[in-house]
Amino acid sequence: MTATDPRAALDALIAEYTARANSIREDLASSHSPDFAEQAGERENDEVLTAILAETEAALRRVGMAKLRLADGSYGYCQRCGEAIEPARLAILPAAEYCLDCADREH
Repeated sequence: MTATDPRAALDALIAEYTARANSIREDLASSHSPDFAEQAGERENDEVLTAILAETEAALRRVGMAKLRLADGSYGYCQRCGEAIEPARLAILPAAEYCLDCADREH
């Protein structure tokens, strides 16, 4: 996976996030213990898993949007200022929407 092959990087992220989401869904679908005390802990775990699933699904959407940008030729350009996103940033965050300056302004 290199900065010169964003399609492969994005496809790898989609595979990783999809596998993670499927695993979490399986965990959430498993039955709970009949013991009330254990159920309480399991339900707390379910809340954490649900939050992680939401984050994973959001990441999948970001990668999907990056693939659309790749298809329309706007991949690698900041969605705010239009400047090129640094290749090193794309190598680390293939789905990056913003250049570093604009990303800093977001947070």
